[in-house]
This record gives sequence, structure tokens and C-alpha cells, in this order.
Amino acid sequence: MVLLENDSFLTELTRLFQKCRASGSVVITLKKYDGRTKPVPRKGHSESFEPADTKCLLRASDGKKKISTVVSTKEVIKFQMAYSNLLRAHMDGLKKKDKKSKSKKTKATQ
Repeated sequence: MVLLENDSFLTELTRLFQKCRASGSVVITLKKYDGRTKPVPRKGHSESFEPADTKCLLRASDGKKKISTVVSTKEVIKFQMAYSNLLRAHMDGLKKKDKKSKSKKTKATQ
């Protein structure tokens, strides 16, 4: 997994979307990140770790290539605006839902 800066993550994510446009999928995950790279110690050890800044970890993968970035609280709004614009631009290839299943449900309830 490659840890990238925020701007380079967005450009690589754009490339992943373009590569998987015809066939394939891109999986994106988002989770809270406190800066730890080692696992949490067991109850017997009394090491307290207080993160000074809460961060978000974003990961994206197409099955072969994995990229990730860490977004700090100071950069969240700027990153979110760029990220949402990128998602809007590349979400046009989604398939529409079949409307037949709705009509069958309404007939069955009547």
C-alpha cells in the first residue's frame, strides 16, 4: 500500500476511476486514524496514548493497486470539496435499478 499526499491521492484516484470505467470496480474505505502504526497493548501494560489531532485514513483499491492517504482535521474541508467533485465526475457509469421489483411488491400487498 502506498501512502500518498492528499493531492497526489486524488490524482491517483482519478486514474483508478478512469482505468476501471469500462469494467471493474474501485473500493474506497474511510476510517478514523489516531496515528498509531503498532497494535494497542494489552490490559497488563499501562501505556496511555492520547492523539493530539484526530485524522481520517482513506484507502482506495481496484484489486491490484492500493493507495491511501491521511487527512488531518485542518485539511478536511478542502479535501472533502475536492473529493466530492471527483466522485460526482466519475459516478456517471452506475446502473439504474430495475423498476419491475417495485411494481411486484405493490401488487402483492394489495
